[in-house]
Amino acid sequence: MHRPMEGVRILEVAQFTFVPAAGAVLADWGADVIKIEHAERGDGQRGLSRVLGVATASEGSSFFPIMEGPNRGKRSVGLALEKPSARAVFEELVRSSDVFLTNFLPGARAKLKIAVEDVRAINPDIIYVRGSGFGVRGGESNKGGYDSTAFWARGGSAAGLTPPEAERMPRMPAGAYGDSMGGMTIAGGIAAALYSRQVTGEPSVVDVSLLGVGAWATQYSVNQALMTGGPLPPREQPRHGSATNPLIGAYRTADGRWLEFAMLQPGRYWPEFCRLAGREDLAADPRFADVSQIMANAGAAAELVAEIIGQRTFAEWTEILSQGEGQWAAVQNSWEVAQDPSLRANGLIAQVVDAEGKERELVANPVQFEETPATLTRAPLFAEHTDEVLRELGLSEEELIQLKIDGAAT
Repeated sequence: MHRPMEGVRILEVAQFTFVPAAGAVLADWGADVIKIEHAERGDGQRGLSRVLGVATASEGSSFFPIMEGPNRGKRSVGLALEKPSARAVFEELVRSSDVFLTNFLPGARAKLKIAVEDVRAINPDIIYVRGSGFGVRGGESNKGGYDSTAFWARGGSAAGLTPPEAERMPRMPAGAYGDSMGGMTIAGGIAAALYSRQVTGEPSVVDVSLLGVGAWATQYSVNQALMTGGPLPPREQPRHGSATNPLIGAYRTADGRWLEFAMLQPGRYWPEFCRLAGREDLAADPRFADVSQIMANAGAAAELVAEIIGQRTFAEWTEILSQGEGQWAAVQNSWEVAQDPSLRANGLIAQVVDAEGKERELVANPVQFEETPATLTRAPLFAEHTDEVLRELGLSEEELIQLKIDGAAT
């Protein structure tokens, strides 16, 4: 298997998902990712027992998907960076690394002496990568953020989904939603920085903010607003279909499931839909005789489509629609996504063996090389690799013991 990041070492001083997810992607691609966790507290995400009302760990097991997703393939070192006796170890790790990856806030970086100038003083060639909530400049550079605030709320997604006069604002559809997209973005930035260093010999400082990722995700609407010089008008969505195309939008089946249509050429796909639905009469209806008529009478056509879709079950429609060429998709829940045949055919639901030796599955990152699925290894237990990594640095057993007595390592 081609693993393009083999030989690259990433030193990660980060927690939760946004920045650690980048380390997981790079580990999938072959990098040696060393995750420094506080010697006593570890990654703060290890303490989250429930998210979105669901337990984060498998009962009676160390398998912990909230950590596995953004931390798989790494080695964990428990190190208290605030302890003077840990500094020499940290500096050796910096010297042996290609990339330093962090999401600590500026004050914490300064206190721990892990800011750009501190790290570059140890290793001038290292690529320094910061993930932030709101960017490294401006009045909010010291402000922390989560994806629900910086990405979802500030980045425009929440407003884009909230109808006028709504009593409730939609929440993110999944935990770590913006964090996961942000992690992929950071991984891409690191790949570009490594290439640039290879070509120019100059290391980069790479910055990615959750707010920036959120604005990029909603860029079409933001760009339209910039062009018009103000907020976009609220969209009055028809009950079914779109204003000019009955074959766009969501339709509900007889058993309460949803199908999403995206047939952007109604003149081409209307006759096909009518044939598949057993309603050839509608293809001959003068109201829908050609594309201009379909667009002019889209509301009436959409009401008919809704009535037709509502007469059969989800399973029946997925079988029927799969016989045509028009673009549509089943609206899937999380379990159905996990079983999606195309994801599985492409190795994007991947096996991983947990700490107890049990086979589990995780979503793989969506990038593949040479048409080969990623090989995943589990996330580390807290401080699982401290002794291993420190021995690699040349520390003696006596030095290891002393670090642990000092509380600088675990």
